[in-house]
Amino acid sequence: MDKPLLSKQAFWDVNMDNIDYKKHARYVIEKVIDRGSFEDFIALRKYYGDNKIKKEIVNVNWIGDKEIYFCCAIFGLELKDFKCYIKKQLNPELWVY
Repeated sequence: MDKPLLSKQAFWDVNMDNIDYKKHARYVIEKVIDRGSFEDFIALRKYYGDNKIKKEIVNVNWIGDKEIYFCCAIFGLELKDFKCYIKKQLNPELWVY
């Protein structure tokens, strides 16, 4: 499989034909976890596998709390594993929305 079969839901702002899915795996994983559909998430798991997703998702700059908890439940991670969660705890004034 050259690339995962993903909807435009998470990639509304980019031309999906120009994405290098191997080189920009973290970007793709972050977008799908943050904004994709459940079907996109299933396609992501089939394409990258759980180990690659776990390795990349803990290093993203930002995903919401709901998405962090979802990843913890699915991949057996802890909140402290996420770089963005630690950053959020250290700078709570930056995350008020």
